[in-house]
Amino acid sequence: MSDPNEAEYGPSRSQQRRDALAMLTLAGQLVDMPPSRLARLQLPEDILREIAQTRRITAHIARKRQLQFLAKLMRRHGEETFVEARAALGENREKQRQETAAMHRLESLRDRLIAETGDEALTRLIDEHPDMDRQRLRNLVRQARLERDKAKPPKAYREIFQLLKELHAAAARDDSEDDTGSETDHD
Repeated sequence: MSDPNEAEYGPSRSQQRRDALAMLTLAGQLVDMPPSRLARLQLPEDILREIAQTRRITAHIARKRQLQFLAKLMRRHGEETFVEARAALGENREKQRQETAAMHRLESLRDRLIAETGDEALTRLIDEHPDMDRQRLRNLVRQARLERDKAKPPKAYREIFQLLKELHAAAARDDSEDDTGSETDHD
């Protein structure tokens, strides 16, 4: 059973500390956010001023102290003021995680293209993207293998990655066009 007087005392010191640390983390994320994205959020003017002030400080301890002051100021405004900011940061983290995973998949594919001697990965890629410039890709793979074997700068290696990024972007655009096209057909 809980104490009926517990509601009168408010949150415990531990909970207050967790809340303060969460606000400090949010303050740090807002300071690190690009100004263009920050401007789109509906934040109070005094918070925006303090964020700008914190960005100007370069000394580690002074910046840390300023971040703590910013978090204290943010706590005075209350949680509901920063719901939109938390949502924007959450979406951003998920999007960054997805983009990073996609880049890792492309890097892995590039490494398989260069490493395989039977060219299975190359054949699969060409089958998946029949309209791509096959000759250019084959030449780049051949050049990348030569660069690797002769310890030359990885120019073709980088070009393969750029080509794969372009293919990935084109496929994503095609998928999104297919999704919007199919939705309008059903309406």
